[in-house]
Amino acid sequence: MRDFTSDLREVSQRVAEAHGYLRIDQTTVRLVELEGEISRPGLWDDQELAKKVNAEYANLRADMDEYQSLYSHLEDLAVLHELAREVDDATQESEIESGIEKIVSRLSILEMRSLFTGDHDMSDVIVQINAKDGGVDAQDWAELLLRMYTRWAERRGFNVEINDLSPGAEAGIMSAEFTISGRYAYGLMTSERGTHRLVRISPFDNQGRRQTSFATVQVWPVMDDPDVEINESDIRMEVFRASGAGGQHVNKTSSAVRLIHEPTGAVASSQEGRSQLQNRESALTRLKAIVAAQIEEEHEAELGRIAGKTAQVGWGSQIRSYVLQPYQMVKDLRTEVESGNVAVVLDGDLNMFMEGYLRWRRSQSE
Repeated sequence: MRDFTSDLREVSQRVAEAHGYLRIDQTTVRLVELEGEISRPGLWDDQELAKKVNAEYANLRADMDEYQSLYSHLEDLAVLHELAREVDDATQESEIESGIEKIVSRLSILEMRSLFTGDHDMSDVIVQINAKDGGVDAQDWAELLLRMYTRWAERRGFNVEINDLSPGAEAGIMSAEFTISGRYAYGLMTSERGTHRLVRISPFDNQGRRQTSFATVQVWPVMDDPDVEINESDIRMEVFRASGAGGQHVNKTSSAVRLIHEPTGAVASSQEGRSQLQNRESALTRLKAIVAAQIEEEHEAELGRIAGKTAQVGWGSQIRSYVLQPYQMVKDLRTEVESGNVAVVLDGDLNMFMEGYLRWRRSQSE
């Protein structure tokens, strides 16, 4: 009978670590509080609050159930292992080995949680894509990025809402703003902040020459109540007709709103509401979140400078290259993570790059 003692000890240590990064003790207390809130008469009088309470409860309940399930399965395996060794029953080896492998697989997924160390990593995310150098190729590249992130979000079960879309003159898009809603959406999308470079044979060049195109991606967390005051006199408002993906009009009035914060250059848009007033309110909430996030980023950068830490790659810096010609390769220039399957990456398979970035980010702060 094989001795699995060291394997079980290692798994037990990882389960104990999960107790820490899942904050099981705090979660236990919070679940009791939320259960009381959920059962409170009149909770649904405020539907937004009710949705938030129920969403938080569902997330914490899922964490607790997963931890308890792992802990219980580990205990069962430990007992089975002890009994099998007492009678030297080798027929139990495959079941114990399979059980350990299943727990390890689940822990590997769960351990991603320990990489989310930012204050807003659990939040939804506002994403802006802008075509840069490369003319029509850059506009086409910006649209490919929009599709890539949409496919990635759909695979994770996240919701994507287009806030603003500016079609390109000939093809693609000049810019896009959209919100991805889902647990850890912001934490995951922080890996995408910066400049993305595409090298390929241009489909818009009659001579079939290789073209290098650039598009920038910026991300901000969605904040329910941003702690920032914005003077109305600092806001410039533009109105336009709402349009969906591909530029098709979804209404015939200029109800969509774009707000520009003049002092910072921050921009936020909304076109999902039925009226200009509704869209302005939505855009203003996003604008406050963006400005608040910029203030936080500047503060953290200053603290890092004072502490002598190397700044992370940020806005305007090239972070990833996607090469289709003369060879095929996607490579992250910060983490060195790379893939030779460009088509799969462009279809939304970004997990290896996101996890690589989160591990790199943690190493930079150590």
